[in-house]
Amino acid sequence: MSEKKVYRFDEGNAGMRDLLGGKGANLAEMSNAGLPVPPGFTITTEACNDFFVNEEVLSDELMEQVTQAIADLENRTGKKLGHPENPLLVSVRSGAKFSMPGMMDTILNLGLNDQTAAGLAEQTGNPRFAYDSYRRFIQMFGDVVLGIEHYKFEEIIMDVKEKRGVQLDPQLDADDWKKVIDLYKTLIKKETGQEFLQDPIEQLKQSIHAVFSSWNNTRAKIYRKMNHIPDDLGTAVNVQTMVFGNTGEESGTGVCFTRNPSTGEKKLYGEFLLNAQGEDVVAGIRTPQPIAELQDSMPDIYEQLVAICNQLELSYKDMQDIEFTIENRHLYILQTRSGKRTTQAAIRIAVNMAREGILTREEALMRIQPEQLDHMLHRRIDPDASLKTWAKGLPASPGAASGQIVFDADQAEALTKQGKKVVLVRPETTPEDIHGILAAQGILTSRGGMTSHAAVVARGMGKACVCGCEQLKIDLRNKTVTTEDITLREGDLLSIDGGTGQVFIGEVPMIDPELSPEFQELLAWADEKRKLSVRTNADNPSDARKARELGAEGIGLCRTEHMFMDPERVPIVQEMILAEHEDERKQALARLLPIQKEDFKGIFQAMDGCPVNIRLLDPPLHEFLPHLEELLVEITKLQVTGQEATPEYRQKENLMKKVRALHEFNPMLGHRGCRLGMVYPEIYRMQVEAIFKAAVECIEEGVRVEPEIMIPLVGHVQELKRMRVLVEEVAEEIMRQSQMAVSYKVGTMIEVPRAALTADQIAGKADFFSFGTNDLTQTTFGYSRDDAEGKFLHIYVEQGVLPHNPFISIDREGVGELVRIGVEKGRQVKPGLKTGICGEHGGEKASIQFCHEVGLDYVSCSPFRVPLARLAAAQAAILNK
Repeated sequence: MSEKKVYRFDEGNAGMRDLLGGKGANLAEMSNAGLPVPPGFTITTEACNDFFVNEEVLSDELMEQVTQAIADLENRTGKKLGHPENPLLVSVRSGAKFSMPGMMDTILNLGLNDQTAAGLAEQTGNPRFAYDSYRRFIQMFGDVVLGIEHYKFEEIIMDVKEKRGVQLDPQLDADDWKKVIDLYKTLIKKETGQEFLQDPIEQLKQSIHAVFSSWNNTRAKIYRKMNHIPDDLGTAVNVQTMVFGNTGEESGTGVCFTRNPSTGEKKLYGEFLLNAQGEDVVAGIRTPQPIAELQDSMPDIYEQLVAICNQLELSYKDMQDIEFTIENRHLYILQTRSGKRTTQAAIRIAVNMAREGILTREEALMRIQPEQLDHMLHRRIDPDASLKTWAKGLPASPGAASGQIVFDADQAEALTKQGKKVVLVRPETTPEDIHGILAAQGILTSRGGMTSHAAVVARGMGKACVCGCEQLKIDLRNKTVTTEDITLREGDLLSIDGGTGQVFIGEVPMIDPELSPEFQELLAWADEKRKLSVRTNADNPSDARKARELGAEGIGLCRTEHMFMDPERVPIVQEMILAEHEDERKQALARLLPIQKEDFKGIFQAMDGCPVNIRLLDPPLHEFLPHLEELLVEITKLQVTGQEATPEYRQKENLMKKVRALHEFNPMLGHRGCRLGMVYPEIYRMQVEAIFKAAVECIEEGVRVEPEIMIPLVGHVQELKRMRVLVEEVAEEIMRQSQMAVSYKVGTMIEVPRAALTADQIAGKADFFSFGTNDLTQTTFGYSRDDAEGKFLHIYVEQGVLPHNPFISIDREGVGELVRIGVEKGRQVKPGLKTGICGEHGGEKASIQFCHEVGLDYVSCSPFRVPLARLAAAQAAILNK
């Protein structure tokens, strides 16, 4: 008996997503619940994977099951595929396990040919509807199956409308559509050398082939990579009886969400069009009406739709995105899925559903992807700014964006790679534009509604988007966008407000976001669940204060070298480096001491009682000096102008000698970190003195302090032993002079493999370990981060050599194993040893999950990623309880 590859809708259920895809599983669930779903069947994801194994050939066995399923559908509907008087028409749609809106292909009205179109016209008494449906099928089949570019079909319709003197598709009558059909057939003959296919079974076979193939189209691959969807899942194909929203004013089609996908408000949200088919709404070709107006035109249908929406939301315990069609005042549900939403809406929906008892708090916490919280923290247009609105469209995805105007996706991607900010301006976007949408700061379209492709994709990415800005005249050929009196060109600056739909010329002032009460409540629930403490990486008081506002419980990494980089301080630092003798160096350090003290005092005040982990100077000294190439250019200019005898020339020449003396072949492994402290202990003494003097002054002012002094790049216990003695000597002297006790800790940063492997020895001299996973990844892999990411690392990830970039998400097998060894060995010697992580991984979901598993005490990340880390830590605790 052959393996089952085709399932009737009523043979499946919601638990079969792997096999039937998300759309097929939902259609099955709705069919079994008795909802008005047009009958059909699903071809499984396994059949798709077989298709690719079989070199993109549909097996005879599969087509036999499809033929049987069509016969069953004919029996249930009383219609027959290809029958000239009573034709069965079907849609052919993709449907992967995870929703990928617009990324793969769809074909509607399959089964129409010259005979069945005429029969449909006579059967319905509505020839305009029949030939409109036929031209739609030819257009979609020509595009998806035959590979003829979409715009060539659209140009034909535009020409016919222009000759008829009309603007909208519904203004064309049956004879007009017959002309369009004849022109479409001529186009297909010209492009393919063959007549348009008339056999419905062959139409179906080729359409299934095309939908399976679309799993590997460029836009689908980009979408999967962006959303971390595996490439080996495959897509199902759903074949469903057509129902028609374009039979007249008693019919229509629409998309609705059970809650507002932009704000999360508990209110039906969506759009519909009368006398239209589904792609008219989502493609942005016609601007639809708000769903609330359906209550006025068809109140009975609206009430039925509301009841179904409520039923589906309770059943799936999530906000639903529902496609529906009304055929002669009969409502049909074509699809439901969990709706794409903004981060703000996602949080509001999750919290409100927990309040309503639909979700538990744990389920609500698991609904939000931690990386989404970055979207909450983007800046917005300053409401107090005096701005003149240039144009206004639909507020399709909140947030604000400014950038240079670009008119195509390739240009958006190219300019973004050059470090420029762009706004993508299009009449409407298509799935082929996804790489440009990903690259752009925001998207502006002149057509389409709030459920158009641009709106849905932008919301999912957290990008600002304004759609349906109909007053704009966009000329793609000449690369201009015009209102009545102003024309902007490619490269001009433009700003958009996706929350209001406003468009502004130029760059506008922005302000930091405000966090909603639901956001704060969700994070409070996260704090109740998580075991990991969350700290921040901060080098100045303003960053420390921002992190505290966002819930940081301390500083896990204060990089003192960033304080040295201040332009006003660089000359003093250079003076210290260039000193010929220790006394000269101490004189420069004495000038730096009060500056450093004020730095630390400001940070202690901002953190008021929370632990502050201060890393002593880490980078090699040459980083504070000019580049050798720059000095050579300056010296050459002085030589050319005959200034060799000037003091400036001698100074530059001395500086160049020092730069050459400090030059290292591999600075990553050279004279840096604790090695600096070993050779120039006066540098570390100055920093420690500044820390403790700042601490004493804070205590005198009533500010609580908890300094943790971190010795960087320790690879041998003797390094930490000697540096600890230095810290303790200076601390004791300051406390003796001030007659003030300061509670402090001394620990180290574990960032070379030897430190992790000898952690039991090092723990004897350490109060804490902080794993610096940026450098630990470099030293474990032997990769220079800057060189690897720019030259080969992306190729390794694309080709599957590495599962992910190890500088973004921790390498569990190598780097992670060293962290695990370091924790276990350290706690064998010192059971209460505090351990944390302070590399970039401290703000990444999967890495935080790993930190929870190995028993770290805290993670530390940049200030704006603190909310992300709080949520990810809670999710790690929930998943591992």
